Amino acid sequence: MPNNINGLGPKGTGQFVGDIKGAEKLFLKGRRGRGEDLESAVKYFLEFLRGFESIGIEGPCITVFGSARFEEGHAYYQLARDLGYRLAKEGYTVMTGGGPGIMEAANRGAKEAGGHSIGLNIALPMEQKPNPYVDRFIEFEHFFVRKVMLVKYSTGFIVMPGGFGTLDEAFEVVTLIQTEKLEDFPIIAMGDGFWRELRAFMSNTMLKAGTISPEDLDIIHQAADVEDAIKILKGC
Repeated sequence: MPNNINGLGPKGTGQFVGDIKGAEKLFLKGRRGRGEDLESAVKYFLEFLRGFESIGIEGPCITVFGSARFEEGHAYYQLARDLGYRLAKEGYTVMTGGGPGIMEAANRGAKEAGGHSIGLNIALPMEQKPNPYVDRFIEFEHFFVRKVMLVKYSTGFIVMPGGFGTLDEAFEVVTLIQTEKLEDFPIIAMGDGFWRELRAFMSNTMLKAGTISPEDLDIIHQAADVEDAIKILKGC
């Protein structure tokens, strides 16, 4: 079963972190008093601290992004499961958002291979339950704190088919690499032709308009299958 980390260790801080549910929505609601914003900043700090203390990773880690909506039996679920298995066999820790779908599949594959599997969940109105294939599970309230943690401990990123959340995560990593805020770690897109039209938009519209440079297109690698993804990771 998942190891759900609710406390921070020092007396009283676990209780404080347990009270942050709904904090992000409240903070983004609009202008508030200075004291209220300072209180929010303390909550961010505590949530970061919990992440730093809870995520124990030895060796290289790969984060897998992807939709929660693909159920077992779907081709993308199986692809992510195979990917997680191979990553673990190659010695990588597999980190995901900790939920169902692609996240579950990648964690599951890693677990089946005897590897280390981590899930960083997000508290949502429609509860996203942790999948049962993680060795360590940490739940976050703030999206941006969770995204920092998904990036901070990883040396590579694989983007499976997904929706707005997956795009948000993937393009944040791309932007960090583009602006040299992050090392030039490999970011790999997988999933048959799922990303083909997006790639065409980047080439035919964004590049043509001058909003990106030709070399920016090279930040995202294309992998035809699991073996291709492993080859790219090793090559980088």
